[in-house]
Amino acid sequence: MLNSTFMSYDRIAYGIGFREPPGPKDTYGGAEGAVFLEAHRLVPRDRASKTLIVMMHPIGGGAYLPMVTALARAGCHVVFCGSRYRGNDSALIMEKCAVDLGACIRHAREELGYERIVLGGWSGGGSLSLFYQAEAEHPSLTATPAGDPPDLTRAGLFPADAVLLLAAHASRATIFTESIDPSVVDENDPGRRDPEFNLYSDANPHRPPYAKTYVARYRDAQVARSRRITAWVRARLEELRASGRGHHERGFVVHGTTADPRWLDPTLEPNGRKPGWCFLGDPAVANDGPVGLGRFSTLRSWLSQWSIDESRADGVACAARISVPVLVIRNGADDAVPTSHPQRLFDAVPHLDKELVEIAGAGHYYFGQPEKLAESVGHCLRWLGAHGLHR
Repeated sequence: MLNSTFMSYDRIAYGIGFREPPGPKDTYGGAEGAVFLEAHRLVPRDRASKTLIVMMHPIGGGAYLPMVTALARAGCHVVFCGSRYRGNDSALIMEKCAVDLGACIRHAREELGYERIVLGGWSGGGSLSLFYQAEAEHPSLTATPAGDPPDLTRAGLFPADAVLLLAAHASRATIFTESIDPSVVDENDPGRRDPEFNLYSDANPHRPPYAKTYVARYRDAQVARSRRITAWVRARLEELRASGRGHHERGFVVHGTTADPRWLDPTLEPNGRKPGWCFLGDPAVANDGPVGLGRFSTLRSWLSQWSIDESRADGVACAARISVPVLVIRNGADDAVPTSHPQRLFDAVPHLDKELVEIAGAGHYYFGQPEKLAESVGHCLRWLGAHGLHR
């Protein structure tokens, strides 16, 4: 698998700046219409390459993730570029993340001289990579779900040559909807909860392993809550526009966002994960904690990022629109990405130049699992080499 002789590499931090038409700001600081992205390029010493793996997560700053460093040590040229929303997704717009990823790829081609680009879609970066590639190959979106810029048909997005999907979930909207707490019956009074759907209440008569009929009802209730919030968001946007404040925004809190029955019931999509645990720790605590998915949002961000009906960055739908080779790596003990998500992404790719690999026993981040990390990187190297993309 991974060569036992690790290569030395240089880590080069740099910035990518570009301008876009001025508009209401959704990030802190900076001049109006100016966007600045922070990037880290990892370059193996004494190993030139015309291929670059480009990684971006909508919110995450993952330049020091084990996978990023391991790829560089294995001889790959890698860039991890933060989006404009690095560290704060409360106002995040997925269409703008695609523009940011496009700026990184353009810089890599035109300024750094790379000829071949491989998208490295790690975790939430997987659906972003697929969203980007689908729009780069077949530009179609002229506005966000709220009707605002950017127009991706005019963004000049360069298609990548291949896509790596590494511990990737189907989309932020999908993983969020499958985690939202359907027991919340009043968004303005989150303490009011239906005990039958409250996984963490002693008054809930349902206990793991959950009956299939209960899980089906629970899933329907999750979608129903998402749609109630979407209807409220749409109504608020219409009120603002009707009052002549079309550029104004509203922030709001979404309570109860870590309530996926899979975290409590290991018989649901079984893998090697620890029961009663998730990537945020104890799910009962994370459900209302400050770092839960989608805890703080704005009207426009909800539609673009979290709404199961409105978000266009759906990895499954976007995978069906791409033509380049795809490698999907699923971690066998992932405590963040359910086992069905990588499978759904793989199945959605419409051509045959695709491969799905599972790393048995691997956690989401490979923390404390150097042998699992090596196995994963080894598969990447093998696959890249087979496609002429390792040099």
